[in-house]
Amino acid sequence: MKKWIPIVLTVVMALWFFGKLQPPKDKDFAFSEFARLPITANGRIVPLDSLARNSLMEIREKQTLYLEPWKAWYEKQKKVSATEWLANVMMNPAVADEWPVFRLDNPDLISLLKLPDKDAAKKSDGKHYSWNQIQPSLETFDKENERVQKKEASARTAYENAIAKLQQRLTRYIQLKNAVQPASAQDWPAELAAFEKLIPAGVAAAQAQSAGREFDTNNFSAFIASVERFQYMASLEPPLILPPNGAREWRRMGDALLDAPRPNGVAIDPAVRAYANLAGALAGNQPEAFNAALKDLRSLLVPAQSKALAKAQAEAFFNQMEPFYNAMVIYILAGLLACFSWFNLSETLRRSSVWLIGLAFLIHTTGLIYRMVLEGRPPVTNLYSSAIFIGWGAVLLGLILEKFYKNGIGSVVSSAIGFITLIIAHHLALEGDTMEMMRAVLDTNFWLATHVVTVTIGYASTYVAGFLALIYILRGVFTRTLDEATGKALARMIYGIVCFATLFSFIGTVLGGIWADQSWGRFWGWDPKENGALIIVLWNALILHLRWGGIIRERGLINCAIFGNIVTAWSWFGVNMLGIGLHSYGFTEAAFKWLVLFVVSQLAFIALGLLPARLWKSFKARTVQSA
Repeated sequence: MKKWIPIVLTVVMALWFFGKLQPPKDKDFAFSEFARLPITANGRIVPLDSLARNSLMEIREKQTLYLEPWKAWYEKQKKVSATEWLANVMMNPAVADEWPVFRLDNPDLISLLKLPDKDAAKKSDGKHYSWNQIQPSLETFDKENERVQKKEASARTAYENAIAKLQQRLTRYIQLKNAVQPASAQDWPAELAAFEKLIPAGVAAAQAQSAGREFDTNNFSAFIASVERFQYMASLEPPLILPPNGAREWRRMGDALLDAPRPNGVAIDPAVRAYANLAGALAGNQPEAFNAALKDLRSLLVPAQSKALAKAQAEAFFNQMEPFYNAMVIYILAGLLACFSWFNLSETLRRSSVWLIGLAFLIHTTGLIYRMVLEGRPPVTNLYSSAIFIGWGAVLLGLILEKFYKNGIGSVVSSAIGFITLIIAHHLALEGDTMEMMRAVLDTNFWLATHVVTVTIGYASTYVAGFLALIYILRGVFTRTLDEATGKALARMIYGIVCFATLFSFIGTVLGGIWADQSWGRFWGWDPKENGALIIVLWNALILHLRWGGIIRERGLINCAIFGNIVTAWSWFGVNMLGIGLHSYGFTEAAFKWLVLFVVSQLAFIALGLLPARLWKSFKARTVQSA
């Protein structure tokens, strides 16, 4: 019976994953269909679903909006999807402006905006606030923001950083509010019809005014007021939601409305009318009218924009699949089973962990390949994708170790690094679109597929060696499970992985120099990122030489491998936080605190590794057994 437990558990988790692939069922408004409409944002075709998720992640730091965040976790929560939230922001702001979507964590900023602290009676959790709550204090906020923007980012306080972050979130929200209609619109279909009717008389009045002739002031004023509204919409540079019409490219709504007056008449884009009908139906709570308008809008995309429609649908399915989040959940379960297998030496738990890691790895791999197909790029293009790929490589190496040693150590390494890297990727996704267009200097698929992938495998290998060393310390100091055979096996694993890491980090660094020579005209420029990659090579090579020369033994190897985690973390993340050099494309200030905590934790493990053997529980157990 026990032999079936791993298979049954894996099948249950697989069914759980496949159950999440089912698209949500719409009760009335066809928001799931709306989510698959293609638009252009960040220089690429994306579904509205991606715009919604990325925007909500940027503003609220989650992909789901809870309408009553002040309630306790065990109370029933009202929530809306990212797409439903986006639809209301774009086309029904009277409702969206009441939803607590803005996340604020700085108490001084909350005080500046005169927002309520955590108080269920006032319907506030002290973190999430609506546009309508913030809007009365915007004048005060703007003055503070003007002062903050004059300071260098590196010189700002936590309060000032919170000001700058909120400014970015408010800007994104205002962009979205003006993507389909003017934010001030009360009945957009009627206002659009009135503008279309006004165009001939308005253009005539404007031409007469510019020529110094008599003109109708009422028509002139109304026409100019409309033009100014549309100019403001376009100036905010919201996403391009209107598909090409004839020879045109994707356009913003504001630009299309400004182009409507023509010398030979009026030309309102059919997509403008369709979006206006959508807005009117949503604001009027008319699901049937909304779904009919959505069908009309989709018909404009076929067959001219069939490729864009297919790409948007594929990415929407990828978003629904959430492969990396679901893999992360399974890695947690697998890691717990692997750890428990050490304490009662259960082969069933160990095998269950291996099976679950295999399932998570399959989901992880599927997500990685799916992203590559969507982007048309190799697996590593930015910090986010590097976290995904490092985790993938580390899991693969851990599974290989488990295949040979069958002691649960490879499973723990696989699940731990898989989980940690996917958590890092999740937080990097808060910066916005993770599949945005490449910078021109990096836009070379050959070198992305050689230098970047190779050096990232070197990063992953160095982390695997470091985490094997952490397991050695934890089991040796705090448990009696690190017997002599297990200790020697761990040391052999670490040594072999360091050899592997040295090879790939060296080759990857050399390939990077060749790429730099072709892109920037020099092989090496002592850029911080280049220095970081070189330090990883030198540190791994130093470990090997120390071991070969007999200068370090088993525990010395362990401590050196842990310090490799610090070296790799600095090269991977630290150099980006300097804000200087040609490689500082992934600057993320929020990661600095976590990087420091990680370094401190690794130094603490090294300190434990330097403790005399008599203070290690496992060594005490060996002494007792030998006596």
